[in-house]
Amino acid sequence: MRATATAVLALYASHVAAFLAPQMSAVQKAPVTAPAQTPSGTKLTSTPVTTSNDFLSADALERARSGNKWEKVKLNRAGDLAFQDVQEWAAAVRSGELTWEQLDVDDADIRLKWAGLFHRRKRHPGTFMMRMKMPNGIVTSDQLRFCADAVAKYDPSVGVIDITTRQALQLRGVTLEDADRVIEGARAHGLCSYLSGADNTRNIVGSPIAGIDPQEIIDTRALCTAINHMIVGRDGASPAFANLPRKFNIAVSGSRDDFAHTHINDLGLVPVADASGRIGFNIVVGGFFSAKRADISIPLGLWVPADAAVALCRAVLELYRDGGARKDRQKNRLMYLVEQRGVEAFRDAIAAALAAAGVPSADVRREIPEPSTPFARRSVLGVHAQAQPGLSWVGVHVPVGRLTPETTRLLADFADAYSGGEARLTVEQDVIFPNVKDADLEAMRVHPLFGALPLEAGALSAGTVACTGATYCGFGLMVTKERAVDVNAKLEARLHLPRPVRIHWTGCPNSCGQAQIGDIALMGSVAKVDGKTVEGCDIFLGGTIGEHAKLAEKVLTRIPTADDHLLPVLEGLLIEHFGATLKAQAA
Repeated sequence: MRATATAVLALYASHVAAFLAPQMSAVQKAPVTAPAQTPSGTKLTSTPVTTSNDFLSADALERARSGNKWEKVKLNRAGDLAFQDVQEWAAAVRSGELTWEQLDVDDADIRLKWAGLFHRRKRHPGTFMMRMKMPNGIVTSDQLRFCADAVAKYDPSVGVIDITTRQALQLRGVTLEDADRVIEGARAHGLCSYLSGADNTRNIVGSPIAGIDPQEIIDTRALCTAINHMIVGRDGASPAFANLPRKFNIAVSGSRDDFAHTHINDLGLVPVADASGRIGFNIVVGGFFSAKRADISIPLGLWVPADAAVALCRAVLELYRDGGARKDRQKNRLMYLVEQRGVEAFRDAIAAALAAAGVPSADVRREIPEPSTPFARRSVLGVHAQAQPGLSWVGVHVPVGRLTPETTRLLADFADAYSGGEARLTVEQDVIFPNVKDADLEAMRVHPLFGALPLEAGALSAGTVACTGATYCGFGLMVTKERAVDVNAKLEARLHLPRPVRIHWTGCPNSCGQAQIGDIALMGSVAKVDGKTVEGCDIFLGGTIGEHAKLAEKVLTRIPTADDHLLPVLEGLLIEHFGATLKAQAA
């Protein structure tokens, strides 16, 4: 079945090349010579190299010099050199010349994030989480098997895989001595961890049903890949955008459902056709969550055609890289730059950058009105007819996005058997299999995958999203994934719910679990029971997604997370706000 997965990659490569060529020619800077790192494993020579620091404007460089600790770490040695360092350190660990404890703390805990390696110093010292980039959430069966094999050697308590809220995979338990080989193996399978963390652009998210959606406005696959190529280079090694003031999220929506959540990204592309039927995007900016502030994105008042979207993304990134604040890491996301300059001035700067990149001025317009007719956001879980007759997609729920190596291999086997070796990841941490023949829909139900994962999930389980939590993350104030599964089971056993309810769990105020968009959400905090400090949570209510999205509001604070405290609170909210009723008591 490897041939089918290879064919999937080849098909996308040709599709992306056709989409990318006219855009890149208009916006590509002079080629970077002597790249600072080579993820394929080639050693650096003594030849001077270009690093991310060389792309900073004079003003940005000056702000970095007087900036926060991270800025000084980056100036001392560019983060994009981390791939070279991983190779040297891993080899030294294997030879006995080095241990991970001997690494400089800044190297281990900050700079290695540029290689996609996140040290778990507080919870599991000496192990790393490795985050992959998978534009639009597309993954092949071969890639799934590689990821499973990469973590299977580690203790089951750490050797697991998580689906992220950005349509990507995180491999847990990786040791420094193995890190370079995992990176090289990933690259050999068409994966890359370069710039997947720290002050970089995270995975580009798009529609998980792109190209198969009967209600699609635009297929997001090629555009997501083109944006990724613009950022990291065709060879996956460009340092041009490897020193941003902070992390940067881009989302490309393909339909009115907004499966990509443009409203909570730094840069969102919302598809809409102009009067002539030409497809383009209204641009929204500034959505983000942090410990100090959470904001929904705001309209930039700008529309660009689809073939100018990559240029638009580049213009925004350059403006942010060169103009963003570098002092306070709690106040340097894109929204702060937009507010500092004002929406109109920011929009004018983007329009000027597009003109300089060769985008015709007639193509850059004020925002185009979006459809106002009622629209109900769809669920992608279960079996759904595709735009292509005789084919369906199958959405499989992955409880809280957690996968064992064994279950990951089952996903790969199912993809080979029914979807041409392809799977799609969702921002809700689930998996979609496209292009399943309608004739196979009954036979597929007995596949071993459905002994491990549910095709039909409960009303709470199906919409539950959870961050890593205190099990692995040093910032986590509460256990998330394990508790979410347990709490859902107990609530679903007691309650009948007339509709699905989305519950988000996030371990701390950084809100990686996106608490502010849940119908109900739990955010880790501390609580008191009998005068003693215990694990607790703040509870949010009323977040919505899709069109006219809004953020949830905090309604309760410092609720202990033990069952006898938490379950009655959640049960009451579900009954009062979501129409839940108690099931008949067993005799």
